[in-house]
Amino acid sequence: MKAAYPASDQLSQLNAAQRALKIARHSPCAICDGSCSALHPPPGVEVVLDQQVTNESSLGDLGQYGSDADDDDDDVPYLQTCACGHDIRNHNADETELDPAEFARRTRVAIRLDELLHDVGQLLDFDYSDEDVVSLRRQMRIPVALVSPRRPTTSSPEQQPSSPASSDLSDPPQPPHKRRRISVSSLSDADDDDEEEDRPLAARMAVKSSARREKTSRPPASKRSGKTRSKATHKAQTAPTSIAPPTESEQAQMNGIVNGINGHVNGIKVEDLMDQSQLTRLAAGVTVDSGARASAGPPAKTEKIAVTELRRGVIQITPIENDSQPRSTVILAGLKTLFQKQLPNMPREYIARLVFDSNSRGLAIIKRGYKVVGGICFRPFPHRGFAEIVFFATASADQEKGYGGMLMDHFKAHIKTAYPGMMHFLTYADNYAVGYFEKQGFSKDITLDRSVWAAYIKDYEGGTIMQCTMLRKVDYLDKPDIIAQQQEAVMTKIRQMSKSHVIYPGLPQFQSGEPDGVTVEPKDVPGLRESGWTLKMTLDEARPAPRNGDTYYLERILKELQSHPQAWAFLVPVKAEEVPDYYDVITQPMDFQTMEHKLETNQYPSVDAFVADAQLVFDNCKSYNPETTIYHRNAIKVEKFLKDQLLDEIKREG
Repeated sequence: MKAAYPASDQLSQLNAAQRALKIARHSPCAICDGSCSALHPPPGVEVVLDQQVTNESSLGDLGQYGSDADDDDDDVPYLQTCACGHDIRNHNADETELDPAEFARRTRVAIRLDELLHDVGQLLDFDYSDEDVVSLRRQMRIPVALVSPRRPTTSSPEQQPSSPASSDLSDPPQPPHKRRRISVSSLSDADDDDEEEDRPLAARMAVKSSARREKTSRPPASKRSGKTRSKATHKAQTAPTSIAPPTESEQAQMNGIVNGINGHVNGIKVEDLMDQSQLTRLAAGVTVDSGARASAGPPAKTEKIAVTELRRGVIQITPIENDSQPRSTVILAGLKTLFQKQLPNMPREYIARLVFDSNSRGLAIIKRGYKVVGGICFRPFPHRGFAEIVFFATASADQEKGYGGMLMDHFKAHIKTAYPGMMHFLTYADNYAVGYFEKQGFSKDITLDRSVWAAYIKDYEGGTIMQCTMLRKVDYLDKPDIIAQQQEAVMTKIRQMSKSHVIYPGLPQFQSGEPDGVTVEPKDVPGLRESGWTLKMTLDEARPAPRNGDTYYLERILKELQSHPQAWAFLVPVKAEEVPDYYDVITQPMDFQTMEHKLETNQYPSVDAFVADAQLVFDNCKSYNPETTIYHRNAIKVEKFLKDQLLDEIKREG
């Protein structure tokens, strides 16, 4: 039995059913408990492209001559059922339950996924997966509040751009910190050079030694293959056939024990680093700092990998424009490919047109020659005093290295050098990137007069326009030193006012040899009065319990529940005037707004209490509404989403 799958990657050529099929192919089943990650054809079903059954033969219509084929391929139906037994709608592809914008967004992501599969020749392999596919498929799970900009249009004085206040994405909830920054797909393979640098010294020397031995020992002539070696190659292989064993000092360096090369000195106890006064205080039960830091300031931060690679020459940051030079063309092509993979919601042709536009400028992070691992495309308007950031992305495999922040710092420094009078940046950020741009000094408050930038920059529906204004006195490439100076100034003021360096004698009841029953009045505790304590503090009402780690975790979970595309019916309490008999049936109502109030007032003693209220929301909905209603189905989907989130947290902690 055959089933068809749409081959077209043009949105305009796909009807609603074909779009739903593409979405379902890359979306998990909402009914199966995590066992079905995407739509798969049932056993015995052969999937073919609809192009193969609809294209006419190049010889014309041969139907008039008849056919010996047993099967009539002209009536091949589209794939409708998954191997798990559920249909397309159960794979988060029901257009009637999704917001139109969310359905369109998922369609664009699904088309981009099909393009990636087509590029590697695996479009009909429903079991195939790689790093890029897995990364993009995560976007099929995200809520509607995290939709990227939909389509670009040119703003004009007559046609005002969509303001953040009028957009349903104007002030979305921020995603949790460990999620993505700007881009979401993993693109780069493992870097061999980086792995070589991270290896221990002994391992690198052993590899180099074995490489020398392989070069000095020639294989038999009968086993050689490939090109004949030149005379120069033979001369280069005159190294000795054996290597002398390392000396004692070399062996110590290889083992990493010289001068604490690995950050510690082997065989030295913490007590050996303390002086007599510290040992005395430690014996008396007073906590001491064995590190003996000179100042009371915070410890110095370790250098980011991106900064290290830039200093070592592993990566380079270079300005780029379309000047028709071969080097520029190669780097621009790399930028185009990076943006197309990292920004799946943007049309490929639109990205290519803007990257290669002669009016566009770029800044690229290149590694090992011309491999582009990060970049920014912008359009400068020096006569207007601002620049528009069009695209900004880094390879997802390198995002943890700090490429994004470093690239933005170099971009600001480049603008101050190349365009001295241009101090403002504008960009339409998708809601994945809002948090990142805020950390880089961007704000949703647009202080630049609209008449300056209107009709000059692109409008993106669903995006958030943000502005950054540079400071002339700040050297953005020297930010760590500037921040360190500010931090040291603050710590100096704190040390002038703090009494933490004063050590008082221990309390008598804790001294050895003292009799039992010794009491001390609080006002007589050494150092307590000096800290500002008064007896009135003990008479005041008890302060609210401090927020713990569970509270922040539950706040994040609740925000994700509130932003779920199927959670619209659970956001606020049910109105009695709209559903008169609701409170006759449901005696313990609950909703996300009430849960938010309880969370803010510390009424949840544990995670289990929070989950119990969330379960009450879903149980009430399923009890009041029949199974065939959209309310009942949405309750099942949001309930499964919550369970998946809790399961992921358990796996991370375990």
